[in-house]
Amino acid sequence: MFAAYAARIDPDQPIDGLELGERPAPAVRPGWTTVTVRAASLNHHDLWSLRGVGLSPDRLPMILGCDAAGVDQDGNEVVLHSVIGQSGHGVGPQEPRSILTERYQGTFAEQVSVPSWNVLPKPKELTFEEAACLPTAWLTAYRMLFTNAGVRPGDAVLVQGAGGGVATAAIVLGKAAGLRVFATSRDRAKRERAVELGALEAYEPGARLPQRVDAVIETVGAATWSHSVKSLRPGGTLVISGATSGDRPAHAELTRIFFLELKVVGSTMGTKDELEDLLAFCAHTGVRPVVDEVLPLDRVREGLRRLESGDLFGKIVVRPTG
Repeated sequence: MFAAYAARIDPDQPIDGLELGERPAPAVRPGWTTVTVRAASLNHHDLWSLRGVGLSPDRLPMILGCDAAGVDQDGNEVVLHSVIGQSGHGVGPQEPRSILTERYQGTFAEQVSVPSWNVLPKPKELTFEEAACLPTAWLTAYRMLFTNAGVRPGDAVLVQGAGGGVATAAIVLGKAAGLRVFATSRDRAKRERAVELGALEAYEPGARLPQRVDAVIETVGAATWSHSVKSLRPGGTLVISGATSGDRPAHAELTRIFFLELKVVGSTMGTKDELEDLLAFCAHTGVRPVVDEVLPLDRVREGLRRLESGDLFGKIVVRPTG
């Protein structure tokens, strides 16, 4: 079957390690099911995998891709929960949690195999392309907002780095949930788009906000860390799920954190139950993922280059069948 896979690890030029070509179709495995992929979305996790983060050379070649929506062996339209081993289903209770492409072949292929437990029905209201955006970036944003930040309607939230998949999801979900959302971006067009999607205002990074916020959704890391901490009200919560600009901020703001009793919470992906709730939320409210571009799988390199440069707003989706 045709697939896009990591053939080599290259920390400096990650996309150079990507190859396109034929790979073996998934083998039959007890407790697992094979899904024909209709759409898969790109994530920064794919770039990190090509750099060797979470993926060791002894596991190569590895088909990339965490997210997918498709059709299962019984003809049902489904969405995949890409965290394997979280429940023990299909792998045994002692296996550590991993995301597709770390231990098991991913979704940038015509077919993918996952534990049967990891398959959820796709709501009929969502297209395959929309559904494929949800299991990583949108699920991460959902958990950051509603589980780890614990915000309620009327609360104020700052979303750093508008344009990225998680940040865009947080803006849309926050607006739909009745939050007062502020956003930042270096790019004026992205700031304008953030407002169109529901942010009250969007600012340049580091700008003073009209008020201190209850929570910050942080995926940028070092470049925005100090601003995130300074933007919180006393007792507020900073939730971090990524560090695309680096994980060594020049100013950690420790004094402010302890004096104002701020909470810093790490957040990674989400549970199957949270994904089920997110799917229902999108189906019933009309909220839809923001799709920047849909490409055939044989142009996935182009999509990864855009992801690496930050030249996108929302999610890039690939279709194995063009």
